[in-house]
Amino acid sequence: MSSTGPKQAIYASLAEVAQALGHPHRLELLEHLAQGVRSVEDLSARAHLSFANTSRHLQILRRARLVETERRGKHVLYSLAGDAEVVALIKALGRVGERNVAEVDRVMADYFRARDAMEPVSRDDLVSRLHDGMVTVLDVRPEDEFAVGHLPGALNIPLAELERRLGELQADREVIAYCRGPYCVLSFEAVAALRERGYLVRRLEDGYPEWKAAGLPVETAA
Repeated sequence: MSSTGPKQAIYASLAEVAQALGHPHRLELLEHLAQGVRSVEDLSARAHLSFANTSRHLQILRRARLVETERRGKHVLYSLAGDAEVVALIKALGRVGERNVAEVDRVMADYFRARDAMEPVSRDDLVSRLHDGMVTVLDVRPEDEFAVGHLPGALNIPLAELERRLGELQADREVIAYCRGPYCVLSFEAVAALRERGYLVRRLEDGYPEWKAAGLPVETAA
C-alpha cells in the first residue's frame, strides 16, 4: 500500500509554496508585484538585481503558482496569481515572524517603532474618515506605482519630493500616510519627517496591496 495519500500530496504541494517564499529577494519581488503588473526588466531595476537573477527567482515563484505571466510584444509581464490570497499569505508570514522571531522583533523596535511608536490607523477607521472628508491621505510611493492604483482621493508625494512639496499639505489637517505594505520604510520616514515639522500625521496600518485585497475601492490615474 502506498504511503502517499491525499494529505501527503497536499503537504508536498504546500511545501513547494513554502520553499518558494524562502528567499528575501523573492519576498521583495512579491511586494513589488503587489503594486501592479511588472516586466522582468522593471522588477530587476526595482529590486536592484541582475536580469538573470530576477528571472530565476520569478521562475521559482511561477512554479509555485504564486505569480503568473502574460506576453505583451517583446516583454513578459508578471503579476500575482490571486492578489488577495498572496497578499494575505505574506501578511500571515509577517505576523508569525513578529511574534516568534527575535531578529524580526529587534528590527521592528530599532527601526520601525523608533520612527513611529503611535498606533496606526486601521482600514475601517480610514474608510470612515474618508467618508467624512476629515483627512488628507498621502501616498509616498513613486509616481508610476501611484498611477497603477491608489486609495481614493490620495495625494501622491513621493518621499524624495516631500520636503520641497510641503506646501501641498494643509498644516491644520491630519495626514494619513501609506506606501507599499507593513514593512515599507517610505511611510515611516515620511511620518517621522512630517512630525518633526509639526504636522499631525499617522500611518495606515499596512499599505495599498492590503487595502485592495480587502476589497476596498481604489482609483487609477487618468
